[in-house]
Amino acid sequence: MSKIFAHRGFSGKYPENTMLAFKKAVEIGVDGIELDIHLTKDNVLVIIHDEDIKRTCDGEGLVRDFTYDELKKFDASAGYRGVYGFNGIPTLKEYFELVKDTPVITNIELKTGIFEYPTIEKRVIDMISQYGLEDKIILSSFNHYTILRCQEIAPDIKRGFLSESWLINYGAYTKANGAQCCHPIHFFLTEDTVEEMHDAGCEINTWTVNEYDDIKRLAALGVDSLIGNFPDRMIEILR
Repeated sequence: MSKIFAHRGFSGKYPENTMLAFKKAVEIGVDGIELDIHLTKDNVLVIIHDEDIKRTCDGEGLVRDFTYDELKKFDASAGYRGVYGFNGIPTLKEYFELVKDTPVITNIELKTGIFEYPTIEKRVIDMISQYGLEDKIILSSFNHYTILRCQEIAPDIKRGFLSESWLINYGAYTKANGAQCCHPIHFFLTEDTVEEMHDAGCEINTWTVNEYDDIKRLAALGVDSLIGNFPDRMIEILR
């Protein structure tokens, strides 16, 4: 059965990438949680999707231009402002404190597609090691050089290449470059593409799967993990 991952936490009903969204995902029994990591001006690993805080917070400016003490004053409630009170931008440390004693797998997307954040790979991996979570982590990025750097630092931590393109021989590319997982946008997945990736020995973790028909189709194709904003829907269908 396909594993169920909550995309940015339970983001279909709670503010994305907040501790509230992560707690609610854990409460309903997801297999995993997907989240996004940036680095602040003072080198704190924080969980937020965009490089600029404007879309999800009551402020604007680049994450990398704020210290964490400055950043934590903003409300990251996005489209739910005023509904669930104040929800700050969490740190990766806060998140690990939540999940460290649970079976939840964490898919960490390193947001190095625009700013590479020198040292971010080592900082993330050092914190994973600090909490002893190496066996419950998947590191992913659209910047595949980031994944190669992760491989050099911690070859035993599972890694995935993110893509939203219709790549040819995605599985062969992934295997040849030392990663274990393909992380394609779900539109790309057909019987042929799934077969090619699985034949290459790759795990397929696809995003962002929200509609009932897509959940059923992808599960029937044998995709390893479905990452979506409504994990409750996936639980309803798959379990």
